[in-house]
Amino acid sequence: MGLSVFSLQGKLALITGGGTGIGFGIAKAIVEAGGKVVITGRREQILKQAIDELGKGNFYRVNDITNKAALPELVLDIESTIGPIDILVNNAGIHHKAMAQDTTDEDFERILQTNVMSVFALTRECAKYMLARKQGAIIMIGSMAGLFGIDKVIAYGTSKTALTGMVNALVTEYSKDNVRVNAIAPGWIESNMFLNAINKDEKRKEQIVNRIAMDDFGQTSDIGNAAVFLSSEAARYITGVVLPVDGGATVNF
Repeated sequence: MGLSVFSLQGKLALITGGGTGIGFGIAKAIVEAGGKVVITGRREQILKQAIDELGKGNFYRVNDITNKAALPELVLDIESTIGPIDILVNNAGIHHKAMAQDTTDEDFERILQTNVMSVFALTRECAKYMLARKQGAIIMIGSMAGLFGIDKVIAYGTSKTALTGMVNALVTEYSKDNVRVNAIAPGWIESNMFLNAINKDEKRKEQIVNRIAMDDFGQTSDIGNAAVFLSSEAARYITGVVLPVDGGATVNF
């Protein structure tokens, strides 16, 4: 077999929030591994620019994952006009930064609706086709905040922890039909937004730098490469894992 088990030749991946940041890093890695992608998001111009860079044979769909009623139509459209979805990457999500005592019920519910309820709705819809074909790989994008406590992200941390429970439960139901479900928990990944945020808060920056065991921040390609592995035949016997890609942050003291 050799390295061919890591190839995604002939595979199609649906990546939510695939136009920027980690989602785009995952899209690039899948394309480089021989796969094709459909990226979704709310901003068409961003998606168009991303597809220009990803190249021919890749597609985008303007979609808001919080509109759960539209998700069956989105999946049917991709399945019938582009091809069978072999890989689903649930990357789209939103953040809310506030102390627990300053987080309202509305704030909390908004995060859960996007980061948990919408993820489940889209997963269920894609799985309908995957289970019938007895083949598929589903990847949730979790977070360090789902693995250990971080202040000021009570709603976000809870939503990412919930994804671990979702992975566990889906494994018990999907595995017999050869549909694998895993999660990646990115550490602190370099982006303009992230760097701008931590450069304004020296105390927070010091906390983060001290937590990471390695000597730099991660790159979006690091998450992309992990997604390629978990989507590929090389990981055919791996399901139900939460893979930290974090430079050792989860275990470092």
